[in-house]
Amino acid sequence: MSTLGYSYEPNSEGEVIRVAQYVRMSTEHQQYSTENQRSVNEAYAAAHGMVIVRTYADDGKSGLRLTGRHALQRLLKDVQASPLPFTSLLVYDVSRWGRFQDADESAYYEFLCRRAGVNVEYCTEPFENDGTPASTLMKSIKRWMAGEYSRELSNKVFYGQSRQIRLGFHQGGTAGFGLRRQLLDERCRPKLLLKRGEVKNLRTEHVKLVQGPPNETAVVMRIYDMFVRQRCTMAYIAEQLNGERVCTDLGRTWTPTTIRSVLTNEKYIGNSVYNRTSFKLKHRRQVNSPDTWVRHDGAFEAVISSALFVQAKAIFAEKAKRFPKELMLSDLRKLFEKEGYLSAPLINAQANMPKAATYKTRFKGLVDAYALIGVQPTKQHAYVHINRERRQVHHDFVEQLCAALEGAGASVAIRDHHRLLIINDELTLWVAVARRYDMCGRIPRWRSWPCYPTECDIAVIMRVGPDNRTAMDYYIFPGIDLPARVIALAEDHNELGIDTYRFQSLEPLLDIARRGPLAKLP
Repeated sequence: MSTLGYSYEPNSEGEVIRVAQYVRMSTEHQQYSTENQRSVNEAYAAAHGMVIVRTYADDGKSGLRLTGRHALQRLLKDVQASPLPFTSLLVYDVSRWGRFQDADESAYYEFLCRRAGVNVEYCTEPFENDGTPASTLMKSIKRWMAGEYSRELSNKVFYGQSRQIRLGFHQGGTAGFGLRRQLLDERCRPKLLLKRGEVKNLRTEHVKLVQGPPNETAVVMRIYDMFVRQRCTMAYIAEQLNGERVCTDLGRTWTPTTIRSVLTNEKYIGNSVYNRTSFKLKHRRQVNSPDTWVRHDGAFEAVISSALFVQAKAIFAEKAKRFPKELMLSDLRKLFEKEGYLSAPLINAQANMPKAATYKTRFKGLVDAYALIGVQPTKQHAYVHINRERRQVHHDFVEQLCAALEGAGASVAIRDHHRLLIINDELTLWVAVARRYDMCGRIPRWRSWPCYPTECDIAVIMRVGPDNRTAMDYYIFPGIDLPARVIALAEDHNELGIDTYRFQSLEPLLDIARRGPLAKLP
């Protein structure tokens, strides 16, 4: 019996041992490629009378977390099922489980295998994994060393990137609207402008930000002028640009968030700032204090003046002024006593009061703020609670959808307040929830509005059941067939062009998002 050129001999009892192997490619070193690991495991199996009947391979996966390592997840699921076609598991070394920052995590995964009756054998470690005190101690040390290696590497990368920032070079990420990435050679001479998705090829090359096309820099200056001198809101500025069909650097429509990113980023005055946020070792993303930022002022030519940027910063500081809740409620009560009613436009018209949006944020809605001062609204506001519940259902659906897509091996980025998902940096997905309402008090209907963004490739609409929370089914429309009008969905028997895209699960969407190897050409 042979596999990959190795000849397997029965053991002393005259039987061949059926085993599985787990391999993971570490992107830090080529010698840990999955092919090399397979070769070593095959040699080990041949020398010990084993035959490898199943392989679990995580190619190009980080060892810091279990998330995204679908082969390891499948292995752990398989070993807890029965019966198994193998009795042992071959692993190249202890670090292949992962470089977890908690050494007990990899120990736990090995324990799950042993508890299921699957022995774990390390093919290149200098000890037998036989449960003796010596092997247990060695494994603990190796697990700690694997995690420590990641910590040391993370620190080295951070210090290296910080040094590049201090030298005035750009470190990762898009340039932003109105800017471009300039590739420099080893002598810092300009070579070419990098397009989106392009990266440098040589370690001696560098990347620096430069001003973009004149039409984009003019838009940046106009944004600052409208915000600082004309005192326009960010929503109004976005509306104006969208009305003129001006797109962002990613080819999308403007939102108050994208306008704010232009107004608050120091790169528009030529400053390069690094480490404002960090995501080290796959831990939770955190916002760092300004004293830990790494910066280089005047790293490249500015688009707007420093004075204009400072003015914009002062406006944001004024908007961010935190009013005590007691003072906010006192001002609201005085306004009611003066005017005899309350409304968002009335509150916004007051010069010395927080805006209505501030009341909504601090008290979870204007109606709740009114209730705290003993004011009952003069009209029904049940829609406020309905909309709040609808937003929560939509948020939960997006989170569940993102988890399912990532579980299928896709990368997901959330945009536009959880309405837009970018899948694998190439597919744009618009997400909505169709709420149920009873027409004439007894006929159920679900309404969907045609408010899809222009760059939407696919729209997925979750239709909820009678409780308006639980998914009933899904409509998955390709961009070319999106309905251009308001549609009221019936429980069954809708138009053929509508029900064609009705599904009971999201599996068709997950199939689109799944990554797979390219077929070899004959």
